[in-house]
Amino acid sequence: MAIIEFWGSNIWVFAISAAILGLLVGSFLNVLIYRLPKMLMRDWRKQAHEVLEMPAQDNAETFNLVLPHSSCPHCGHEIKPWENIPLFSWLFLRGKCSGCSERISIRYPLVELACGVLSAVVAWHYGVSWETLTMLVLTWGLLAMSLIDADHQILPDILVLPLLWLGLILNHFDLFTSLPDALWGAIIGYMSLWSIFWLFKLVTGKEGMGYGDFKLLAMIGAWGGWQVLPLTILLSSVVGAVLGIIILRVQRNSMSNPIPFGPYLAVAGWIALIWGDTITSSYLQFAGF
Repeated sequence: MAIIEFWGSNIWVFAISAAILGLLVGSFLNVLIYRLPKMLMRDWRKQAHEVLEMPAQDNAETFNLVLPHSSCPHCGHEIKPWENIPLFSWLFLRGKCSGCSERISIRYPLVELACGVLSAVVAWHYGVSWETLTMLVLTWGLLAMSLIDADHQILPDILVLPLLWLGLILNHFDLFTSLPDALWGAIIGYMSLWSIFWLFKLVTGKEGMGYGDFKLLAMIGAWGGWQVLPLTILLSSVVGAVLGIIILRVQRNSMSNPIPFGPYLAVAGWIALIWGDTITSSYLQFAGF
């Protein structure tokens, strides 16, 4: 196709195209990040009522990723299409609702911007290829998971498990690594944090992390193979420890307050998948090996 050939010979145009797509996807991710946890809570509550044989709560209001339409939480003003253009609408409205002039959280354009920038980085790194297409899907998923975990301390199976299986399926065709390496990456990724979880619980009597973290690391291993796991764990542990201490200092939280580990795993895994070989080679060269 002509457009693919054009992108192939003009990588910067391809990266800009990916950035624009990322902005659009980022707008959807804002909806997903806000609504998916609420949808899961409703479903869990419904299941609990069924198990306990309690009367179901009458809640006829439709609530999913499409309905109700996005609106201002302060005045109920329904967001018009021209008020929902990624990044630009927030700038045009000067960060305020057109109905009541209440401030719109800066987080929304930042998520869109982050999604656009990360998409451009992936496109620039892999070029016009299947790796770019699939890595974009993973990047968007990791961004959504990270923010959901930061907000609610949950890593939804509905996001993690399909991406885990997708990683194994793609590596059946040796897209990022071999299938045996991907399979063992998923197994070792899950079992490593599972073992740490139970060791910590046996020693302290407390749970140090959630099961979602095990699945997330298994997912990263399924995409990049067992080889990416050491760097992922090292980067996530160092960054998590440093940022965790800073957050505790700034917010003056107690050390007993849980800090979500998923975002650190997601960031570290994304870096390891894209630049893991370069980072490892540079370190070995620096160390004199």
